Amino acid sequence: MRVPFVKMHGLGNDFVVLDARAGDLPEMTNRLAAALADRKTGIGCDQLIVIEPSEAATFRMRIFNADGGEVEACGNATRAVGLLHGAPATIETLGGLLTSNPTDGGVAVDLGEPRFDWDAIPLAYAMDTLTMPVGWEDLEAPSAVSVGNPHVVFFIPDCGAAEVERLGPLIEHDPLFPARVNVNFASVRSRQAIDLRVWERGVGETRACGTGACATAIAAMRRGLVDRKVTVSLAGGDLTIEWGTDNRIQMTGPAVESFRGTFEATDFGVTE
Repeated sequence: MRVPFVKMHGLGNDFVVLDARAGDLPEMTNRLAAALADRKTGIGCDQLIVIEPSEAATFRMRIFNADGGEVEACGNATRAVGLLHGAPATIETLGGLLTSNPTDGGVAVDLGEPRFDWDAIPLAYAMDTLTMPVGWEDLEAPSAVSVGNPHVVFFIPDCGAAEVERLGPLIEHDPLFPARVNVNFASVRSRQAIDLRVWERGVGETRACGTGACATAIAAMRRGLVDRKVTVSLAGGDLTIEWGTDNRIQMTGPAVESFRGTFEATDFGVTE
């Protein structure tokens, strides 16, 4: 049985999207997700997305990182499936219920309320998450935020000079983060603008990370560094992040369909 897929991206953060509502799919395992995500022998993507029926929402979205691990949330993928759906939707995820609304040139996503308690992120032990009393080499005093998935945010003078490929995995796998963590390297340019690079757990550095942009903006707002609405600039482009008076996060940005195709699980040496 050949399985249809849609290849999509949000600012270069790319996804293979499978729609389980349209017909039978092979059981999605960590091994099959990683095989499909492989850029040399698979279709290639940062995250594999499975859309499923939901009793609690318009549909359910499951998210698998490139290493095959299933995770809670992905802001750019939410915009992508929102574009694919083509109408306002509520989306069930492991990180909670999200909403998406198509806009001119993109999709707006309500990511809900950020969480700051140490055990909600989670951290291995209690500490202040606004200015954490920890550091890795020259990176010190980060903030931690959960926006459905865990993030740690470092504010540095020039994120373009950060050793993301070396320090990202070191911090991602630190025992302080029992669920691992997404690592954000941010530079504040003005009250309305932040530059950002993100090391995504289980993926590596990506051209954009929607939840990373949200977490970084919220951390900067909590510290009084920026206004409640900012533009976050990543390698793939810009996202607009707004933290409303209702405590909910709104992210707006583009999403694009790249191409469509089909595959068989046996194409990748995976039969289970």
